[in-house]
Amino acid sequence: MNAKKALLLALKLAISALSLYLVFSKTDINKVFSILKSVGPFYFLIAASLYVVSQFVSSVRWKLLLPEKFMLRRLFSLYMIGGFFSSFLPGVIGGDVVKAYYLNKDAKKISLTLASVFMDRYLGYVSLMIIGIAAFPFSMRFFGASVYKWAMPLIFISFIAGSFLFFGLQLGRRFKVVAEFYEYFVSLKERKDVMFKAVMLSLFIQAIGITTVAMLAWAMGQDIPVLLLFAFLPIVITITSLPISISGLGVREGSFVVLLGMIGVKPEAATSLSLSWFFSSVLGSLPGLVAYFRHTSGSVEG
Repeated sequence: MNAKKALLLALKLAISALSLYLVFSKTDINKVFSILKSVGPFYFLIAASLYVVSQFVSSVRWKLLLPEKFMLRRLFSLYMIGGFFSSFLPGVIGGDVVKAYYLNKDAKKISLTLASVFMDRYLGYVSLMIIGIAAFPFSMRFFGASVYKWAMPLIFISFIAGSFLFFGLQLGRRFKVVAEFYEYFVSLKERKDVMFKAVMLSLFIQAIGITTVAMLAWAMGQDIPVLLLFAFLPIVITITSLPISISGLGVREGSFVVLLGMIGVKPEAATSLSLSWFFSSVLGSLPGLVAYFRHTSGSVEG
């Protein structure tokens, strides 16, 4: 790891540590652990299983976006490997980088590989924006006079603007690798049936995540309207996806505390819900370690 990467990792660690400190300074840690224990292993296992299901559906979406034929089993194993690296080596090796690396061993065309990984991730955010902006009008009364009520519209506008700059103006086309990106996007644009199916799958994947959080909240005895989760979670996911922390730790918890606090959820409960969601994803990503050893031993065929 060079000095620049080491410094970036140190900054992410510092932000996560500071965020967690601020969150726990406003909560009773003993109560947080008590609430986490109240969830019980049964619901954690269900949440972890839902994570695996979402990874499988994501693999189906990825397969749709690839012009070349790859076995779904292989793509699913790559998704699980990516999830494992994101959970256990956050800030060092990104899950998308791992997926692209292993897929490129077969594709032998790095531009196609990176473009498919990018589009897979991009459509995930498209679905997130659709859910967030659709639920926004129904959540206005819960935000009251808070400035946070404009978070989702600002995120949505920023996403649209960024998409226009990248796809509409095609910034960066002069670079060879990026130019090949656009060739892939143009060909994909013509496959409207594929794009429609991919967006529908993306909406289903997001619904799985929201359902998981709703179930964990219910297991904790928290009565949080599902509609509010459709409004809040796109904001939380967007903030925690910013590359400023380690797996969103601290930033995610702070977002939960602020947003759920608007509907009367105590900081201890909000923090516990955020951590339980994170821990269940970590648990669900463990099969990725097995898949990783299978790939490194060459036992998985493409």
